[in-house]
Amino acid sequence: MANRKISYREAINEALVQEMERDETVIILGEDVAGGAGTPGEDDAYGGAMGVTRGLFGRFPGRVLDTPISESAFIGAAIGAATRGLRPVADLMFMDFVGVCLDQIMNQAAKLRYMSGGKARTPVTIRAMYGAGLNFGAQHSQTPYPIFASIPGLKVVVPAGAYAAKGLMIQAIRDDDPVIFCEHKVLYDEKGDVPEEAYTLPFGEASVERDGDDVTIVAIGRMVALAREAAADLAAAGVSAEVIDPRTISPLDLDTILESVAKTGRLIVADEASPRCNVAADISAQVVSAAFGDLKAPIRMVSPPHTPVPFAPCLEDLYLPGAEDLARAAKFVVEWSR
Repeated sequence: MANRKISYREAINEALVQEMERDETVIILGEDVAGGAGTPGEDDAYGGAMGVTRGLFGRFPGRVLDTPISESAFIGAAIGAATRGLRPVADLMFMDFVGVCLDQIMNQAAKLRYMSGGKARTPVTIRAMYGAGLNFGAQHSQTPYPIFASIPGLKVVVPAGAYAAKGLMIQAIRDDDPVIFCEHKVLYDEKGDVPEEAYTLPFGEASVERDGDDVTIVAIGRMVALAREAAADLAAAGVSAEVIDPRTISPLDLDTILESVAKTGRLIVADEASPRCNVAADISAQVVSAAFGDLKAPIRMVSPPHTPVPFAPCLEDLYLPGAEDLARAAKFVVEWSR
């Protein structure tokens, strides 16, 4: 496959284009996904809040649908359309808005296959932005993906870079179950090597981003880049860190994590979600339950404090974990067990 560097935003856009070209049942709906295209404001056709769907309206007539400002309505419509043979991609925009449409996701989309004895399918993909770092304030900067991971029947995808974003988006659209596709808003401009051709990445298979022998760092979403940075700093200090990106938190590739912990004996889990009941806590609990005997030191979780995301830039910087926090946690577990 031919590779070139494109952004996280462009990778998702390209995945949508290629799947819409391949399958005419794929549609897109949400607030401003057309971005004014087809109206007197056509020059403002940005394509969603972050420009991810830019250019799709004119390319796929009748299949890119701007909706009213009603998450419960258009998420419900997407789920209904999925049961009738379409493959909708619904843009929830900010994941913080999930409270408005949680019933549709939790009690309808996630349950239909189970309650129909496998006869009903709900191949809907719900895109949603999460995360802090752009000073969007407490109501637009949260990381609530643990909510979705706790709901049986949903698949939850958290791509950490452009390559994963394209492959996982194509897999999400082709999947017959409802998928929550979590996009960190700080990553949209980050570039990576991405094949031009369509490809898929399987759900439930983690990526080992860096091999190491002394400590395992499991990082989610944006935290993966910070984990790689921390691993490089640790290497300079003589500590060999293995970095794992789960890619999907439901299903979770626990086997790869356990194999790494069996080798290193030490575990750090980095998660931008609030520390109570987040994915870091879940992974830590599962490792303790399955591999307590392999651990040489206590597990350390690196997450923000249990507070709303601050709006002030200086406070938001303090709120967010950094590479130095991961490196400090790794040094602690290594020194603790020596």
